[in-house]
Amino acid sequence: MNQADVSKLISQLRIAVRPNKRHLKNVYGPEGRLLKLRKTVTALVKHERIELFYNRADEARGYAELLISNAIRYGDRHKATMNLADYWLLDKQLVHKLFKVLVPRFENSNLSYTRMLKAPREYPGIYYKKSVLELRGNPFPVLTPDNNQTRNLLHNVLLDEARKEFRREKLANMANKLAAETATPPSSIQGATTENQPENIKVM
Repeated sequence: MNQADVSKLISQLRIAVRPNKRHLKNVYGPEGRLLKLRKTVTALVKHERIELFYNRADEARGYAELLISNAIRYGDRHKATMNLADYWLLDKQLVHKLFKVLVPRFENSNLSYTRMLKAPREYPGIYYKKSVLELRGNPFPVLTPDNNQTRNLLHNVLLDEARKEFRREKLANMANKLAAETATPPSSIQGATTENQPENIKVM
């Protein structure tokens, strides 16, 4: 079996996985770390938008993408996919949501199934890098501003008109200056230059 055939057996993630070291130490060891990631994936599927630390969100996002990708690819009659959903989803009622709600939502999507944004820093206090992890198509308001719909706002219209007026005045001043320079006869310019020249002083 060549490399092309092997790639068809594994669902390809639609996000870039960076080979960075993640500081996800847990007092209960690797089992506690996996349990925390399972809780994160479960909360993401249940609430569709969660706010948490950046490192845990970055790692849990890959497992959520893989879970949704396998659910779309193999369906609910595939034993390995069902075992995967049973492992990552602690709330077993979310298995039904995965196949009946999320799969129809993302089966024709060409983008990633999740979106991760940086959350604002809490000040004053200890700085912890936080982020917002959400599923695309969730019913919550959009976090990123839509700049396409702000052009017709009053302050933007006034700023556009002020910018146009400034450009018109600048072009008019340049045109008047250029017309004044072209209207001056060359003889008067030469006469003015000769008058301003100092007389030669002869030394006896």
